[in-house]
Amino acid sequence: MRVLFVARHHTYFRNFDSVIRELAMRGHQVHLAAERDETLGGLALVESLAAEYPQVSFGEAPSRDDDWVPAVTRLRLAIDYLRYADPMYDDAPRLRSRAAERAPLFAVRAGSTRWARVGPVRKAMRGLLRSAEQAVPASARIDAFLRAQRPDVLLITPLIGVIESPQPDYLAAARRLGIPTALCVWSWDHLSSKALIHDAPDRVLVWNGVQHDEAVRLHGVASDRIVITGAQCFDRWFNRQPSRSRQEFCREAGLDPDRPLLLYVGSALFRGSPSEAAFAARWVEQIRASADPQLRSASLLLRPHPQRLKEWDAVDWRRFENVAVWSGNPVSDQARADYFDALYHSAAVAGLNTSAFLEAGIARRPVLAILPSEFRENQEGTIHFHYLTTVAGGLLRVSRSLPEHERQLADVMAQPPAPGLNDQFVQAFIRPRGLDVPATPLFVDAVESLEAVSVAARRTASMAGRVLLKGFLAVAGSRAGGAWMMDEEERESQAWREAKVAAAADQRRAQASEQQAKAARKQTRDREKRERLDAWRRDKRQRVTSTGEDANNA
Repeated sequence: MRVLFVARHHTYFRNFDSVIRELAMRGHQVHLAAERDETLGGLALVESLAAEYPQVSFGEAPSRDDDWVPAVTRLRLAIDYLRYADPMYDDAPRLRSRAAERAPLFAVRAGSTRWARVGPVRKAMRGLLRSAEQAVPASARIDAFLRAQRPDVLLITPLIGVIESPQPDYLAAARRLGIPTALCVWSWDHLSSKALIHDAPDRVLVWNGVQHDEAVRLHGVASDRIVITGAQCFDRWFNRQPSRSRQEFCREAGLDPDRPLLLYVGSALFRGSPSEAAFAARWVEQIRASADPQLRSASLLLRPHPQRLKEWDAVDWRRFENVAVWSGNPVSDQARADYFDALYHSAAVAGLNTSAFLEAGIARRPVLAILPSEFRENQEGTIHFHYLTTVAGGLLRVSRSLPEHERQLADVMAQPPAPGLNDQFVQAFIRPRGLDVPATPLFVDAVESLEAVSVAARRTASMAGRVLLKGFLAVAGSRAGGAWMMDEEERESQAWREAKVAAAADQRRAQASEQQAKAARKQTRDREKRERLDAWRRDKRQRVTSTGEDANNA
């Protein structure tokens, strides 16, 4: 079987490397195609997979390159924004504002009305936009790429996102060509905090019952298209043993091996969030000031999120004793060993909101989250964070302040972890088929079953859709309507350009005015000079005349 796996960039394959390996070991050909470059280490992972398995290849996933890109992008972002008009997102304002930053102005204004909060109205608005999107012609470039690859199945991740992507075009092209498709859910917030599934693929591969419900309730995917496989990306952490002893690990990290180890794990956070590094420094200070001697003297290891390293460099960690900062994206064997050893040897794991909580749960470590008000949008202001406290009794011990968190840490360190800690949550959220049942084989079974799927024909564009698209293009191309099609960045950019043009015009007017004033001053000086010269000449003539008369009189 020939499998084409399309991802936004190579790091997305990090969560599917076990699947790629299993497909290759079962004799399937796998081509990994990425839309864009990245600097998070994903390319090295893909290269190592291709070097290890001859059946694995990789390359670029071409994007649309036609004149329809602006129109189809704005239509999709408008549809995606309208989902956040749902009252369920009232407590998630940052998700709503993030979508608003990228959506065209007309969608933001429409989504801000009280009518958009009404489910049937919102559905009708999306339906109109969707019919216009379906009328956009196919991408010849993507069709040609799929024909050249000749895949038996197409896998896509993430499909839904908050930025421009050609992945919906891949899905549509595959449907036209009769190629079975599957959306591979990448993360625990994949279905609740990104865009909408515009056109449901033949299969949606999810982790658990929670994501099954999200796919049905939030995206309108038919239940019989959804397969619960478990979270294959976490298989590597089950039944794993550390690569070195606790003493060796601590010494290598520059920490005291004779003291208990506490691990702080960094989060991705929304753009514009406060510095987590500064908060982590306050976390260290709180622990070092603790009245509990065991907690006060603990070795502290901090692991920043790979996407937020710069802010951690701004903190002078050398002022703290027995504190180490270790970064790294766990995509290589050594990086994964370092990461797991940190989890395994820790007495507890703390942080804000990160998938590292799930891996700590698998390692059966106490997991604690601090909920400071400045990070509310990243925690309780999201939907997926609440799953960590509600599913199967929850995973987290939460606190509202650092002093409360300090007391929780002291209690945790005073007693060994209970046998089977976190198992109920881990089974419900990560391995719903059973703690001893890996997700990867189930995932690959679901991929193999795609070959037998009968691909439903894609709906053809309706006459109403063509009319709506024509009207959309007319408005977008008009002088007055163009601004309604811009997203926030485009509007700010246009405002900047207009301000620059206005400033240049003001400068030209000021320069012209100065030139006129300068010319007027010169005219005045020249006139005054002439007047003085004329006066001097008159005076001279008068003196000459007077001297002559005096001589004659003499």
